[in-house]
Amino acid sequence: MRIVVDTNVLASAVYFGGKPFKLLKLIMEEQISAIASKEIVEEYEEILVRLQQKFPKLSKSIPFQDIVGKLTVINVSSDIHICRDPDDDKFISCAVDGKCIYIVSGDNDLLELKGYEGIEIITVARFFERFDGQSQVK
Repeated sequence: MRIVVDTNVLASAVYFGGKPFKLLKLIMEEQISAIASKEIVEEYEEILVRLQQKFPKLSKSIPFQDIVGKLTVINVSSDIHICRDPDDDKFISCAVDGKCIYIVSGDNDLLELKGYEGIEIITVARFFERFDGQSQVK
C-alpha cells in the first residue's frame, strides 16, 4: 500500500504519539510504503525543527534521518493546483505521481477535497478504522 503522509501527521507521530505514531511505526516496519517528494521531505524537516525550537522539552520518538531512510522519495512532475491552500498541492501531486491510494492528513484544506483522481484523502483515525485487522496492516 502506497500513501502520502501530510506534515501534520508526521509531526504528531514524532512528538505526540497516538494513532499517528502507530502509522509511522507501520512505515518504519515497512508494512506501508510512504511516498514523498524532496519538497515534502524539506517541509517535514522544517516543521520538526520549528517544533523542537518552540518546545525544547519535547523528545522525538524516532530520529528524522531514520524516517527519511524509510520513505520512497520520488521526483514529481505533476503540477496540480486544486487546494484552497496552495502549499498543500504538493501532497496531491506527489500522490498522483507516486501512484498512491491515500493521502493521510489532519489538514482541513486537504480533507475537504475527500479525494482526487481515485486517491482518497483521509484522517489517521479513518485509516485505522478501515485497515485495522486486515492482513495488509498489522
